[in-house]
Amino acid sequence: MQFFRSSSRPRAERDDRSVHAAARLPRRRSLLLVDEDATARAVIARRLAHLHYDVVVAEDGFNALNRLVGRTVDIVLIDMGLHKLSAIATMKKIRAAGVAENACFIMITGTQDSAAIVEALKAGADDHVAKPFDFDVLDTRLRHLCERAEELGALARHNAELDARIARRAVELGETRDALREMQADRAMLVSSIQALHDEIARLSATRN
Repeated sequence: MQFFRSSSRPRAERDDRSVHAAARLPRRRSLLLVDEDATARAVIARRLAHLHYDVVVAEDGFNALNRLVGRTVDIVLIDMGLHKLSAIATMKKIRAAGVAENACFIMITGTQDSAAIVEALKAGADDHVAKPFDFDVLDTRLRHLCERAEELGALARHNAELDARIARRAVELGETRDALREMQADRAMLVSSIQALHDEIARLSATRN
């Protein structure tokens, strides 16, 4: 009979090593897989789960929309062989519904299906992968797309914040200019009043003489 011996290392050291090991794991990404082939769905979902993806599956484009309600995903992986609702239509409906605004859309195509690849990219897909694919290569491409999308998102947020600061500064500058004009107008009125007072004093003095 085989026995498994517990480690003789101190628990604190074992816990520390576990923390470092977890830190080396890739960040988990959430992914929606849309494929009408049940076998392909199961195989792809299982392999991606082993590569640290949280996978949600949908058997067609209509079901994909329901799956995304109340759920955020990083990636939408759609097979170009969908029939109930085409892959392009599925992508467009998901984007129009606004349920996956920050997700990357990747189409699964056939190796020689260049027409489908061109169609997918022209329709706005972020990338495509051809079957059969190497899952390690697929993993690298998916993570690269997510990182690029996050960088673009961060840049867009930075630009929006910069635009907002510029707008606030413009308002503040406009308010400062308005205040300056009011001060100049008040000064002109004060100078005019003082001049009028001097003129009146001069007139009174002339009258007395």
